Amino acid sequence: MIGSGKFSLNCQVLRIIAAIFVCLIATVVAINVPNPNYADALTKSILFFEGQRSGKLPPNQRMTWRKDSALLDGADKGVDLVGGYYDAGDNVKFHFPMAFTTTMLAWSVEQFKNSMGPDLQHAMEAIRWSTDYFLKATNIPNVVFAQVGNAEGDHNCWERPEDMDTPRTAFAVTAQAPGSEVSAEIAAALAAASVVFKPTDSAYSKLLINRAVQVFEFADKYRGSYNDHIGSWVCPFYCDYNGYKDELLWAAAWLLKATRKPMYWIYVKQNIINFKSDMESGLSEFGWDAKHAGINVLISKFVLDNPSNANPFLPYADTFVCSVLPESPTNTVRYTPGGLMYKSGICNMQNPTALSFLLLTYARYMKSRVIRCGNIDVTQKMLIRFARSQVNYILGINPMNMSYMVGFGTKFPQRIHHRGASLPSIDQHPEKMGCKEGTPYFLSENPNPNLHIGAVIGGPDIKDYFVDSRPNAAQSEPTTYVNAPLVGLLAYFKAHP
Repeated sequence: MIGSGKFSLNCQVLRIIAAIFVCLIATVVAINVPNPNYADALTKSILFFEGQRSGKLPPNQRMTWRKDSALLDGADKGVDLVGGYYDAGDNVKFHFPMAFTTTMLAWSVEQFKNSMGPDLQHAMEAIRWSTDYFLKATNIPNVVFAQVGNAEGDHNCWERPEDMDTPRTAFAVTAQAPGSEVSAEIAAALAAASVVFKPTDSAYSKLLINRAVQVFEFADKYRGSYNDHIGSWVCPFYCDYNGYKDELLWAAAWLLKATRKPMYWIYVKQNIINFKSDMESGLSEFGWDAKHAGINVLISKFVLDNPSNANPFLPYADTFVCSVLPESPTNTVRYTPGGLMYKSGICNMQNPTALSFLLLTYARYMKSRVIRCGNIDVTQKMLIRFARSQVNYILGINPMNMSYMVGFGTKFPQRIHHRGASLPSIDQHPEKMGCKEGTPYFLSENPNPNLHIGAVIGGPDIKDYFVDSRPNAAQSEPTTYVNAPLVGLLAYFKAHP
């Protein structure tokens, strides 16, 4: 027992030293290196979404190397599913992460629209490109389309979206074969977007919230995971690993924000208790699959003004903060030596952008309130400073002096894992390129012919090292759900440089 106690103590000391080291690096960088051009990064982070568009592109399309694609989506089911976004560097439309992307874009605008300037209009267009699509995907009562495209077939090819000849099968969840996670996330996206459009387009906002209510009722009434019904098509790419209960709470929280109806507060308040074991197992998790931390931060806005409703939301949100900050004695998140949040797996950069967005948002909600993490008092300024350190790392203040946003700064990735960006555009090569004709471009060490401006890729490894290699998808592939929360972060830091 004595030996084990010494080992535990030594581990604790080492963790504290490591946390101090990360903080010192961030402090030194903050003092000696000027902040990046947040305004430029914001513009480019929003432009990225135009390169991910599917369907008939509008006349004001700025990413001109992209053309119309997937114009028959939904035809196999007799419905119109043209539009939406490709999630990453492939040509499949996965609705679960697309919906989360939309929710986060909407939250970014809802929180920081006053700091966006001329970029606000483009951000609104990016949201509407998605919500218009989700209105189509939820147009049939008790049916929610969850995916378009055969991922296995698509991933077997390296071809432009404009040339796709792989199966464009549409997959849906129904009352008999439910998918509460994807349905509830779409409901959350529609509700969040309704908040954003309400001041400028009340009719569209009302359409969105009415559909959100219907889709949420479907998700809640017919409970079940889409893993069990269309899992052979959505997995392993976007399996639901955390269950669907967090999405139900997340959607209800957004419906509460959008409608202010007591029924949604009652739902959240009751089910945060009913789902207690699920919630407490993921208090530090937030992303396309896990909404736990996001629920508590979103609800904290309501309960900070009414302490009688604080439990368990504020304690849960505070636990999230303490689990993330490197100086916290209860920190559970790993960091690279250069100070970037790191979680092993594909596309690490989704973690620093999503979690930093929550920390910044919570900081703005908490104002002068102080969070106690062990013997550390955490203030609003500390959370903002930490979020800035993550954004600065992404934009080039890191050991490799590498911007992980394409087109930002003087040194950025040239060979991102992205079919459209890595193949000659239709303008350059009008002839169709078949499934395997793109393979030489995939394997080439030449830079991509099309600059996918604003794309933020997976980023460096745990040692801050990055290999600019197209086949290295874990590090070099961009995703929409990395950029969506970054939009809000950049808007804030643009206004607070």
